[in-house]
Amino acid sequence: MEDKKIIINIGRQIGSGGRVIARQLAEQFNCKFYDKELLNLAAKESGFCEKFFEQNDEHKGFLRSLFHIHGSLFGESPYYKNEFSQESLYQFQSDAIRKAAEEDSCVFVGRTADYVLRDMKNTVNIFISANIDQRLQRVCKRQGFDRATGRKYIHKQEEERASYYNYYTGKTWGAAESYDLCVNSSVLGLEGTLDFIAQFIRKRFDLQQHELHSEIQP
Repeated sequence: MEDKKIIINIGRQIGSGGRVIARQLAEQFNCKFYDKELLNLAAKESGFCEKFFEQNDEHKGFLRSLFHIHGSLFGESPYYKNEFSQESLYQFQSDAIRKAAEEDSCVFVGRTADYVLRDMKNTVNIFISANIDQRLQRVCKRQGFDRATGRKYIHKQEEERASYYNYYTGKTWGAAESYDLCVNSSVLGLEGTLDFIAQFIRKRFDLQQHELHSEIQP
């Protein structure tokens, strides 16, 4: 496909289908896909165990439980003996994002990639939302929750995600002014939303139109 390197940053509500859409965009635009894969990259860069990044993924204030974490989670890194902080982990992850973006076209899901790469050319920042009923349906099916538990889960996860994003970026998670495009996937459905976003990206980067082959699996 086109030689131009592009970076697509996807923010998403829990249960909106944002991750599924992001993966399909990566396939369509021949980009590397990074969601939790970033945790592995950050672990390699820092020397910390990947499980440590997993436990604190998109969560602010995890150091409250730091002293209850088994020492093996720190891997071989010398940082835990020195000035370890939440900002250190955030910096490791940010460095991993920048390194990946410098090497290839990428789709990043969450983790403030839009802010980390704010000075990089050829980026587009998108936020995907959905109606609460559809979000609940997906979350309950995926997690095996009843609706009451699913609603609490969504509220807790999004509260933590918003706190993390707002703290590190100085912007507001999910607010239109924080992104180039905000889309409610309930309006067009997942496939329709995928096509709509793909068209927006092509227009944004002046890419040639070609036949799209990806389909979202139910």
